[in-house]
Amino acid sequence: MLDKIINSAITKEGAGARLEDDNNGGTLVLLAVIKEKLPDGQNLPLPPVILAELGKDPQNPTLCFYGHVDVQPAKKDDGWKTDPYTLTEINGNLYGRGATDNKGPVLAWINAVETFRALKLAMPVNFKFVIEGMEEAGSLGLEKLLEEEKQCFFADVDYIVISDNLWLSNSKPALTYGTRGNACFFVEVESGDKDLHSGTFGGIIHEPMMDLIALLDSLVDPTGHIRIPGIYDSVAALTEEERKLYESIEFDLEEHKNNSGVKKFLYDTKEEILLHLWRYPSLSIHGIEGAFHEPGTKTVIPAKVIGKFSIRQVPHMDLSVVKRQVVEYLEDVFSKRNSPNKLKVSMPLGAEPWVADINDPLYIAARRAVKTVFREDPDFIRDGSTIPIARMFQTIMQKSVIMLPIGAADDGEHSQNEKISRYNYIEGTKVFAAFFLEISKLHGQLQETSNTKTDN
Repeated sequence: MLDKIINSAITKEGAGARLEDDNNGGTLVLLAVIKEKLPDGQNLPLPPVILAELGKDPQNPTLCFYGHVDVQPAKKDDGWKTDPYTLTEINGNLYGRGATDNKGPVLAWINAVETFRALKLAMPVNFKFVIEGMEEAGSLGLEKLLEEEKQCFFADVDYIVISDNLWLSNSKPALTYGTRGNACFFVEVESGDKDLHSGTFGGIIHEPMMDLIALLDSLVDPTGHIRIPGIYDSVAALTEEERKLYESIEFDLEEHKNNSGVKKFLYDTKEEILLHLWRYPSLSIHGIEGAFHEPGTKTVIPAKVIGKFSIRQVPHMDLSVVKRQVVEYLEDVFSKRNSPNKLKVSMPLGAEPWVADINDPLYIAARRAVKTVFREDPDFIRDGSTIPIARMFQTIMQKSVIMLPIGAADDGEHSQNEKISRYNYIEGTKVFAAFFLEISKLHGQLQETSNTKTDN
């Protein structure tokens, strides 16, 4: 059993070990990806990335599946009904940290592979597994590993599959073809080297907090429109083909509103909401470092404050251009205040957006698999958040990538009482198995067409 092989390698072999599985014809490799340098100069070994392969039939396409087994922290007294680290079934739902993000989908994929073994069926595809333990911490070292193994372990990969997100609906399956990026900014305003008493200095100095509030307030208008000049210039125009995708998407606006706890959104229709969640950039202000935030009062004038905001950028927006636009705009706004304070704008973190072609063979095969299992076509959706791994694989491997979720919208990833329903887990496993057959069939047809053109 593949899961037992992987577990054996994790617990017994250690980083850097290689485990041959003669019975199943697979090879498992564990690699210590990188060592993180600590402030004291010591090198901290990170959890190894598991690279596994199964099958080497040159007639079959090779699918590479990515998943992760690390999870967000959880404690029962956070509000969990059950022990978050003991999988517990209640009313058809499987509760536990990682049930949907991402241990459940990883095991479902392995179960789908094992089904062919159990039924003594020929494998329709070759498999490569990439299973890491640092995704929730930013996948440290993974990009370096992919670059190093691009011409070795990944040399024969045809397609890449990621199942690390959710449907938009609680009941209707979906295929994800795009995510937004994320550019995080710090805006630092400093007057001197110490805080001041507001009774002694209030009213006679340029206060850093007032400068910062004015800067942050200038970023977005009351309708949510970003005021930074040029920020929308690279956003692709909405095509008629894409517009039609939104019409059939199952999305309960009132349910989404109730889940958020707000009374009113900026937009009133399903289409407007989804467009502004997925394919238009958004700007959010997250906090102010250096400001007094404890209970009670403290009449101090902070000497230095740092505002923190982010822009969720969309495909075709260049990170370096976005950074330049933000810096130039804030410097311009600041200059008009005639403040003697020092301004510093930085972008400590930037992740690229990702978008795929829904007419790619991966999406055609996945749509057919979903239709076979669920008896309905999936919604084609984007994700408003950032999933850097999709862009990373696509850029480095130069291969097609699909995000094929099996979890429902109410699974509560990163939240209390995270779950995956037994129904979704079983049907999701079936979708994966059906997908193996569909991509094998489609790949063969494409190869035949390519060979015919070459002969002619």
